[in-house]
Amino acid sequence: MTSAVPLAAAVTGATSTGEAVQFWVLAVIAVGGAIGMVTMRKAVHSALCLAATMLALAVCYMAQGAVFLGVVQIVVYTGAIMMLFLFVVMLVGVTSADSLKETLKGQRWAAVLCGLGFGVLLIAGIANAKLTTFTGLAGANAGGNVQGLAKLIFTRYVWAFEVTGALLITAAIGAMVLTHRERTEERSTQRELAQQRVRDGVQVPPLPAPGVYARHNAVDIPGLLPDGTTAEISVNPTLRARGQIRDVSGDMLRRMEQLETATADYLGRTPPPRRIAVTPRAPLTSGAADEAAEATRTETGKTTPSSAEPTSEREAEQQ
Repeated sequence: MTSAVPLAAAVTGATSTGEAVQFWVLAVIAVGGAIGMVTMRKAVHSALCLAATMLALAVCYMAQGAVFLGVVQIVVYTGAIMMLFLFVVMLVGVTSADSLKETLKGQRWAAVLCGLGFGVLLIAGIANAKLTTFTGLAGANAGGNVQGLAKLIFTRYVWAFEVTGALLITAAIGAMVLTHRERTEERSTQRELAQQRVRDGVQVPPLPAPGVYARHNAVDIPGLLPDGTTAEISVNPTLRARGQIRDVSGDMLRRMEQLETATADYLGRTPPPRRIAVTPRAPLTSGAADEAAEATRTETGKTTPSSAEPTSEREAEQQ
């Protein structure tokens, strides 16, 4: 294989063994990458398969003698566009579930029709192609392919390229100007920020942690204050606005215990110990404290010494 006539078929009508091996290896890589790009479930893997296909095509171009086209294929498409696309996909974190959502109605049917139309055009073009005498790379580059391209860029299309370069530079400078903030005051220290928080009357110490008990410490369960009320600032304001805060009342805890007991019985395990907890909704006044103590006695079946009354006094009150 020479630089003037890249393929032996151009002269002898036969393909050498090296050319055949090279073609089939690159063809398998290119087609396999294209199929993998369509069938992969993750967008990152699809982008990598497409990059492999582009690299295989670039090697094919170089093997045919079009070195400039192969280098452009690697630098522009694989090195710049594909890597940028891959970085965006990895940054955004697109999953396979996003591909199941149709932003436009009927876009899947439109994609199928466009694919069928492109396939028909491709088959028709291949069927109408006529194999005549190979022109060869020397004939194609008779006037100098790369030299001619450079001449067109710097003569006929010089104004278009200059405007494009100015537009890109303007966009880069504009982004820098818009994102840059000129600081007119000194940077505040941690001490000054803490003093400002105290003056503003905001929450100075850390926020209370969410969760009530060791088995129910999810972020959507508010923490408890010393008086038994729930700390509203212990949960995310977004969850509170959405109404996604779970109930931590005694009824809900009893339901959780029943569920845990049923699960343990089903699995043949030892049921977990019963938790004795009462979570009143209001501050513990004298009446609320009596109700809480009564609920605790009902749960445990025991009588605390502080609330125990002599039998004689109870009988006297009943009489």
